[in-house]
Amino acid sequence: MNQKSTNPKNKEDGFKEEKVIKDTETHQALLNILDDIEEARARAVEEKNKTSAVITNFVDGILVFDKNNKLTLINPTAESFFETKSAQIIGKGLLELEELPRVKNLVELLIKETKGLFRKELKIEENLILEASTVPMMREEENLGSLVILHDITREKEIEKLKTEFVSIAAHQLRTPLSAIKWTLKMILDGDLGEIAKEQRDYLEKTYISNERMIHLINDLLNVSRIEEGKYLYRLTFVQLEDLVQSVINIYKKEIQIKNIKFKFEKPKIKLPKVKVDVEKIDLVITNFLDNAIRYTSSGGEIEVSLKDKNKKEIEFLIKDSGIGIPEDQQKRVFSKFFRAENAIRTETEGSGLGLFIAKNVIEAHNGKVWFESKEKKGSIFKFSLPVQEE
Repeated sequence: MNQKSTNPKNKEDGFKEEKVIKDTETHQALLNILDDIEEARARAVEEKNKTSAVITNFVDGILVFDKNNKLTLINPTAESFFETKSAQIIGKGLLELEELPRVKNLVELLIKETKGLFRKELKIEENLILEASTVPMMREEENLGSLVILHDITREKEIEKLKTEFVSIAAHQLRTPLSAIKWTLKMILDGDLGEIAKEQRDYLEKTYISNERMIHLINDLLNVSRIEEGKYLYRLTFVQLEDLVQSVINIYKKEIQIKNIKFKFEKPKIKLPKVKVDVEKIDLVITNFLDNAIRYTSSGGEIEVSLKDKNKKEIEFLIKDSGIGIPEDQQKRVFSKFFRAENAIRTETEGSGLGLFIAKNVIEAHNGKVWFESKEKKGSIFKFSLPVQEE
């Protein structure tokens, strides 16, 4: 029986060779890891440079605040807006930044707005108006701070102002001759200038109605111009809203009867507190709501009006109709200028699309709220509320 013998020296050499191979592989692996790290670092630096270049050359102003509301970044455009340098304000908190005159308005806006995401107009000076937007920076559920984007809208506001002024001037120039035409037609129709034949009367009445529509449109355009100029509320007085609503309803009684509409005015059982309003403007709002309800409700339909006292803090007006309703995909634009729903255009060709825009602005100018609910072919509910004030 043969037995294989082993040489201790050969065995030791084998271990050494195996160790050298392992050391070489480990060294190579470390080199590869270092290469990967270096490559990743180079990519990170490249991306950082790209991001920095984008921020630096961005046409809008950019500011970044950390979670403690300290400024950590400002780009050259924002520096130009505020006439400052990053070295002077980086690291400062909101209260420190408030000391800078041109930054003060932005700081006040950031302190005032508690919600994380908003877009507001910001006037820095007469010839510089910005639109400030804030975006919260989140990582999972951790708040890292906020990003503020400043977009220069000075030119857009100037164009908007010129358009408003043009509409205002044109409307004023048109209203005078239209009023003259109206009263001349009225005199002829009333027989002040002699008897007229039936056929002549028919034509003149149609002309009178068309002229009235033009005057109504001109008045709407003037109201819109005043709203956009911020010159809309003039005479604020304390009134009983119930009396105001009733006076508008009285004007439309005949039209309600002609269309055979089931009408109900649910008056409050207890006398409502007075509200401080511009009577002419609130009258216009109620008129717009009631006119729309009657216009878009078919013969034999229903309209309900009510007033409620909401905890002595506000008065709520509600008007509900069984009319054509507003398509769901168009409801976001209801209070926009010149908006008219497609089904409304098909049903009723008249209308400027300015009534609800004016109504919303009037109510909001009184620190009130306006909203609605609607379903196509099922009717609409329009509401507004006005705050109660002590006399």
